[in-house]
Parts: sequence; structure tokens; C-alpha cells
Amino acid sequence: MYSKTKKIVMTALIAALACVATMIIKIPSPMKGYLNLGDCIVLLAGWILAPGYGFVAAGLGSALADLFSGYVIYAPATFIIKGCMALIAFVCFKLMHKKIGRLPSQLIGAVLAEIAMVMGYFVFEGFLYGFVPSLVNIPANAIQGAAGIAVGIILIKIFEKTGLTKM
Repeated sequence: MYSKTKKIVMTALIAALACVATMIIKIPSPMKGYLNLGDCIVLLAGWILAPGYGFVAAGLGSALADLFSGYVIYAPATFIIKGCMALIAFVCFKLMHKKIGRLPSQLIGAVLAEIAMVMGYFVFEGFLYGFVPSLVNIPANAIQGAAGIAVGIILIKIFEKTGLTKM
């Protein structure tokens, strides 16, 4: 079992990875947001860390990327949405992996987490810009989600081989 210090260090490391992955490739989206590859790390946070640690790592890392990139208005929503994504990935994996296997449970959790992300940003942007104009970001966020799932699944397989998923 990992000590509390190791859990905190792993949480900080994954938060930093989420921040960097979010910032490294930024493609502007129609409603003043941006597409990125941070979702793969958000999913990893859910699959690797305990639920509270995963929420904090995913939410904080992604929100910091918003702050550092000048998207300050998005940071609070991002913290909640990305943290919830990690929780969804965690819960789905925990509930299903013994019944249907690791990969199917990870895929189902990832899809549900990405749906929550798309809907979360739609609601947030709906209050900011109006719900009809915010519809334009749904396809872009869905593409970001699909990329996050694909890269996240590849990364979790690598992490499983190295033993990093034992936390």
C-alpha cells in the first residue's frame, strides 16, 4: 500500500501532467474555449488514483492550464467538470472491471466521462453565451473527448505494464 505522501506526490505529478497535456496542443474552439489532449490524463487520474485524489489531480491540473492560458473564466467550471470526469472513470472501473474486464470497463467509464464533459461545458457555456450559440462547441468537445479516450486507453495500458496502476 502506498503512503499518504506517495499518494500526494502522485496526485501532484498527474495534476502537472494534466496541465501540460492541456496546454501543449491548443486548438481554439468557436465559443472562446480550446481543444486539447488533457482528457487522456484526466481519465488516467480516475483509473490510477483513489477518487478524491483523482478528482483533485484532474480538476486542478486542467484548471491551472486554463489559468495559465488566459481562460480564467473557464477555470472554476473546468475544475469541477474534469474532476467529475475522473470520478466517473474511477467509479465505472471499480463497479465493472471484475465483471466485464479491465478494458471494457475503462472504455465505458471513459465514454461516460467524456459525455459528462461535453454536457458540462455545454451547460456552462450556455449560461455564458446562450444555449443555442453553445451548441456549436458540442462537436468540437466530442472530438476532443474521442481523442482523450484513444490516447488514454493507450497510456493506461503502458501504465499497467509498469505497475503504476497499483495505487
